Amino acid sequence: MYEKGSKDVFWETAQDTSERKSILVVDDDIDTLKILRVYLQDDYRVSIINSGQMALEVLAKLRPDVILLDYMMPGINGAALLRTLQGREETRNIPVFFLTGKTDEATIQECLACRPSGYIVKPIAKAALLKKLHDFLNK
Repeated sequence: MYEKGSKDVFWETAQDTSERKSILVVDDDIDTLKILRVYLQDDYRVSIINSGQMALEVLAKLRPDVILLDYMMPGINGAALLRTLQGREETRNIPVFFLTGKTDEATIQECLACRPSGYIVKPIAKAALLKKLHDFLNK
């Protein structure tokens, strides 16, 4: 686990030699990150980050198979982060799913205008999230 200051957190599962896919979760809510880590850690290598800025730093080295991205975050919000990732050669092909509690039409339209791989409304049940990821990664 990496902690920078008192508000930036980066946690990554230990590197293993299995062929498990890797997922990066970016959300400013620590409780959501903890829940998602528990949901995903048995099936995937999981990294969690609580800020868009730290995501940019970590993605300079880490290449996850999928990013689960919150929309509402202080600093760099999810839409701005996705546009930045799409503009970079090394990150433009990483699939990104918005994972957000925002369900208003304006937010959904802004998110979909960024052309994410998907839009997931939280809270989401563990089984539903695992099925959605499995279906996407194994198509």
